[in-house]
Amino acid sequence: MAWLRGEVKTPPFGSGARVEAGFLLRRLQRGESLGPPHSRPMPAIGAGCHELRIVDAKMNWRIMYHIAADAIVILDVFKKQTEATPKAVITACQRRLGEFQRLTATVKGAGHAPR
Repeated sequence: MAWLRGEVKTPPFGSGARVEAGFLLRRLQRGESLGPPHSRPMPAIGAGCHELRIVDAKMNWRIMYHIAADAIVILDVFKKQTEATPKAVITACQRRLGEFQRLTATVKGAGHAPR
């Protein structure tokens, strides 16, 4: 799993939502493909990008992720408060995805295996 935003810390999910998020992320790491209601594609961000849906009591969370050849890349985690994904979130995720792709291209070009 790769995290591309600030420090790695647990979002303020309740315990049930934390367990659900962990369970779904583990399934993704094992190579499973998730569909509705848990996940949906986000082609507006880029190829291989998806939105993981986590419900926590009355709060809806989204984990934006990209499926890479050797990692699940977490692009953002945010509270879903509107029907549509905010443009700022999409733009930030596109930027982070681009950063990840540049970093992995540089590592691969140097002859080192990505970590």
